[in-house]
Amino acid sequence: MSSAIRSLRVVLKLLCGGLLLLLCLLLGPAWLLLSQQVDWRGDWQRASRSVSGLAPDPATTPTALVQVYAARAFAWRGAFGVHTWIATKAENAAHYRVYQVVSWRRPTVEVAVAQPDRAWYGNPPELLAQLRGAPAVRAITTIEQLVPTYPEAGRYRIWPGPNSNTFVAWVVRRVPELTVDFPANAIGKDYLLDGILARAPSHTGYQLSLGGLLGVTAAREEGIEFNLLGLGVGVDLDPPALRLPGIGRLGMAQPPLRGEE
Repeated sequence: MSSAIRSLRVVLKLLCGGLLLLLCLLLGPAWLLLSQQVDWRGDWQRASRSVSGLAPDPATTPTALVQVYAARAFAWRGAFGVHTWIATKAENAAHYRVYQVVSWRRPTVEVAVAQPDRAWYGNPPELLAQLRGAPAVRAITTIEQLVPTYPEAGRYRIWPGPNSNTFVAWVVRRVPELTVDFPANAIGKDYLLDGILARAPSHTGYQLSLGGLLGVTAAREEGIEFNLLGLGVGVDLDPPALRLPGIGRLGMAQPPLRGEE
């Protein structure tokens, strides 16, 4: 057998292996679509924006608050990932301020006085992290300074980033008090803007990422997660769970958030 034929066989094996791996990574999103757990058609004008009740009423909660939310993305995008945002309430404030990146405006960063726990166009929110009291006061000061300096405010790319999750992860990494264990399906969280190595958003480990397409995260909170073509897959050890593309977290429930005082 000539060396050219042997080389061709090696290349074909690698291509078949890569294709098989990609198909495995897409099983989660495919299952969500086929089982109709995600409405892939969607009508944003009619989609629910109802309040979930996860945000304390400012009228009865004088303490400062910082919350980080996630909800499945709109329409077919929800089979692949979630949209995340940050909400803050200063001490004795009568309202929340919501920080997020959206694709339909330039600059992409949106800062608005709004109810933070509304459904994201038909998809209910999940509370990922929360701060209360003095840590929240410090975090709010840092967030207000950071947001205007976000370096990709003029650009949005749904895959592999920079997108809404890139923005929130970028902010979280720079706020010492705020730790977030992003779900594996927060596509864009691994798109690093300052090189290829950074602290994990939980501040309990590190992540290496090449353009948001290939990388690995190793941290106490996130466990071990590999990023392949923007799709996250790995294992969470405490509590035990799988981190799967599209699906997110599958395993033992995480303890309820209490919020640091």
